[in-house]
Amino acid sequence: MKKLIIAILMMALPALGMAAGPSIPLLSANIDLDDKESLQRGAAIFIHNCLNCHSAHYMRYNRVSEDLGMAESEIKSMMFTTDNVGDTMVVALDPKEAKAWFGTLPPDLTVIERFRGADWLYTYFLSFYKDDSRPFGVNNLLFKDVGMPHAMLGMQGLADPIYRDETLPDGSIRKVVDSLSQPAGGAMSTADYEEAVRDLVGFMVYMGEPAKLVRYDLGWKVILFLIFLTFLLYLLKKEYWRDIH
Repeated sequence: MKKLIIAILMMALPALGMAAGPSIPLLSANIDLDDKESLQRGAAIFIHNCLNCHSAHYMRYNRVSEDLGMAESEIKSMMFTTDNVGDTMVVALDPKEAKAWFGTLPPDLTVIERFRGADWLYTYFLSFYKDDSRPFGVNNLLFKDVGMPHAMLGMQGLADPIYRDETLPDGSIRKVVDSLSQPAGGAMSTADYEEAVRDLVGFMVYMGEPAKLVRYDLGWKVILFLIFLTFLLYLLKKEYWRDIH
């Protein structure tokens, strides 16, 4: 529990960096946790893209396999940091190299959705744009001066910023990013990439609280039981009061 609290506190630190960033409307992720195929695709995207730098220390491969209805051989084919499906999703990147490249160890992502929210993550993954002034050549509309590369650049391609003039209190004018052009150079169309991001965010929602799937599955059964119990109690009430006038 102590490690989990520390992980959440570490994830809160980047929020200080975005406090001065631009405020943009969040897009709706429309996550459906009943769509197991979407969650499976999201797991593959997370493992192949996010797990290169970020860890998920509180999630085990075999738990993902069991919850999402994946065969053990299928989840094993995605694993590249371990051969044991009972292991947690440890990061592939050496911590020393991470500190040298990024200045700090990238945060664990197991419960990032519970801190940021699904809509924030969905908007974030759709908001990267070209910025040659940044170390990795990209910036983000939602998280200004983000300190990570665009992990899914090959899938989406890269958008160019479209600027507008903004008048400052002293009367001077500066250019700020107003919107983004259509991304170019990616392997996916815009619609396909948005769907892939939705799959990824859906998996991160699941990962933050796997018990949600159990609750969702149990919920409709409880409702049916209560309906049936109500019907029985109604019949019991009629029988009890039948001879009372």
